[in-house]
Amino acid sequence: MILQTTLSMSAAAAVVAFWLAVRTGKARMAAKVWHGDGENPVLLRRMRAQANYGESAPFVLILVAAIELSGKAGQWLAIVGALYLLARIAHGIGMDKAEKSPLRAAGFIISVLTLLGLALMAVLIATGRF
Repeated sequence: MILQTTLSMSAAAAVVAFWLAVRTGKARMAAKVWHGDGENPVLLRRMRAQANYGESAPFVLILVAAIELSGKAGQWLAIVGALYLLARIAHGIGMDKAEKSPLRAAGFIISVLTLLGLALMAVLIATGRF
């Protein structure tokens, strides 16, 4: 069984992780900070954007794979996955601003709703209700 959605989303997620790492690295080099954040606000925000991604992406990918393995996936799962990744990009860009950012807020909200929605779907599938 080839898990097309999981494989495609995992590949895209790796690209997003790489992009966040490069952005953090650029900020680190510009600030000449080799360890920690050096109390540099730009570097700190980029580090947090990268860390926030690492805190949710694995759970989303695991849920996507589990749902796809269950045979209950469809085009909806690929759309949800794409929206999640776009939200994480928006969040990363939004984290660059010191003030409130609609991109950061939208990215966070979509990410949390995706995580909760996929978790709910997994429970519904596991209990035979979907």
